[in-house]
Amino acid sequence: MERAAFEQLVAEALDALPSPFREKLDNVEVVVEDWPDRETLRSAGVRHPAQLLGFYHGIPQTRRTHNYSLVLPDKISIYQRPIELRCRTPEEVRATVNHVLRHEIAHHFGISDARLREIGAY
Repeated sequence: MERAAFEQLVAEALDALPSPFREKLDNVEVVVEDWPDRETLRSAGVRHPAQLLGFYHGIPQTRRTHNYSLVLPDKISIYQRPIELRCRTPEEVRATVNHVLRHEIAHHFGISDARLREIGAY
């Protein structure tokens, strides 16, 4: 898939978020990258880049204090190539992008992987 088409899927997934969530996204940028870098793989505890579909780089809103100001935006990376490797159809790519974006936004709001598993979001 061309990068522009993939980025459009990510933009549509952002636009499809319920407005209360969109309005509460604070100091976070969503980017599309081909693959995760080595440092991100280490941080995620993942050995192979095809295993990581997205990653939240930043300080969750639940851990921000009154000293949180004048900082670079947090970043949500959506990894195009690993997602494409897992999907067979454009519809699967769209669904996976939506799922990964929501998962990483949950981390931005301070929801852990354990809690996401607990509520059945995996």
